[in-house]
Amino acid sequence: MLIATPNLAVDRILRLPELRPGGVLRSSPAVVTAGGKGVNVGRTAAAFGRRATLVSFLPQTDAALVARLMAAEPVAFAGVPVPGEARVATIYREDSGRVTVVNEPGPAVPGDAWARYERAVAAELATGRHATLVCSGSLPPGAPDDGYARLVALGRRAGARVLVDASRAALAEALPAAPDVVTPNLAEAEQVLYGRAHEGVAETGDDVPGRARRAALELCRRGARSAAVTAGAAGTAYGESGEVVWVPTVPVRVANPIGAGDSFVAGLVEAFEAGRTGVAAVVFAVATATAAVEHERAGAVDPERARELAARLTGILSGA
Repeated sequence: MLIATPNLAVDRILRLPELRPGGVLRSSPAVVTAGGKGVNVGRTAAAFGRRATLVSFLPQTDAALVARLMAAEPVAFAGVPVPGEARVATIYREDSGRVTVVNEPGPAVPGDAWARYERAVAAELATGRHATLVCSGSLPPGAPDDGYARLVALGRRAGARVLVDASRAALAEALPAAPDVVTPNLAEAEQVLYGRAHEGVAETGDDVPGRARRAALELCRRGARSAAVTAGAAGTAYGESGEVVWVPTVPVRVANPIGAGDSFVAGLVEAFEAGRTGVAAVVFAVATATAAVEHERAGAVDPERARELAARLTGILSGA
């Protein structure tokens, strides 16, 4: 698997009893790791025994820090140098389980940077080692809005399956390029389709499955070959060829919800590369994401637990 995550982050994870805006708070010591959606995808892929390669911009001011953090991850790293400092994602985890994430935008990349980034992705695809290209996360300032659309074209020419997990303009511009799968959450999908601005996902309510189904079909109508619209603990709508299926989840104890969507993506790729297709692949992806939220670390997953949950979900869908 090749992961294109141009906007890598440095995650600073802070534990505190309660996040109270306007107050002076004391947290636990920060846990600092490499971050960004693609890193979580790579961690989950590694749990299934697959070592992914991740291509990202490498801000030169913090190049040594990023290289050190990436060396601790179970992925191969290819950095494309650009000026500036690495973006920081500050993650506040309260004792109640609530999580607040503050994402910085990342350094602005110069005019020639995206062309160099495309060449780095193309060089990896040319090795023939990657059956799947995953375009994951936000685009940094200065990158073209159709950046992922261009990568979809590169992947297609290389004969790779291409999956896009993005939001806003990056997702909207990628749709006409006909990616094999897009995997936004419900809020991201509705933002692109209907202009709704809220990035949170309301996981409860009788209208969630219907909204997700409609979004999946509309994403396909706008160009995606298939679409999986995730709605957190509620489930996932999968659309393909004018048909849509709702895949529920099963309740589990949630240790950390961050990165569940990224584990979904990795589970989907794992299913594809194991020969599953369509709804069967999405069931395995949902099971992988569900297993992932049981772990403290984003992207961590127990493969046997994922397989167990996939079997349970298959039984639910079949009425067994």
